[in-house]
Amino acid sequence: MAIDLIAGGRNKKKSRTAPKSDNVYLKLLVKLYKFLVRRTDSKFNKVVLKRLFMSKTNKPPMSLSKLAKFMEGKDGKIAVLVGTITDDVRLYDVPKLRVCALRFTQTARARIIKAGGECLTFDQLALIAPTGAGTVLLRGPKLAREAVKHFGRATGVPHSNTKPYVRSKGRKFEKARGRRASRGYKA
Repeated sequence: MAIDLIAGGRNKKKSRTAPKSDNVYLKLLVKLYKFLVRRTDSKFNKVVLKRLFMSKTNKPPMSLSKLAKFMEGKDGKIAVLVGTITDDVRLYDVPKLRVCALRFTQTARARIIKAGGECLTFDQLALIAPTGAGTVLLRGPKLAREAVKHFGRATGVPHSNTKPYVRSKGRKFEKARGRRASRGYKA
């Protein structure tokens, strides 16, 4: 492996400095928050800008039920999520919430508005709270993806809880190799 060189020596900074996406609206938000980072002394804006650069897997969605749980006892504050807010049918009563996110699913938006809440975009948030005062910055569960269940120690080794990549779960699929003749061999 070679060293990553740029003019002036080694490149030690590996974090993104711009989003890879070609979404023009995202690029406009980046422009806005770059300005706010420069002109305000607010850590909130720095974090939001950094998260706007992130990849899709690093901007995990959050369900309405999790959002309601995290916002308990935080009346009058705006929930901020750099990602998508999704609906959760298991949540029966949606509390009144002010939420700012990159996207809302159709049903999630409808349920928040029906409960007397508000769905904000990041440009609206920049006008309401330019320094992030009165907001609660949230993140979705990054390791809740199906793919993550397959990461870790190899399946079958002791103390491994890793999920195998099996076509289906049944008698004929990856069961007891070495224990019976029909599965490879019998020891």
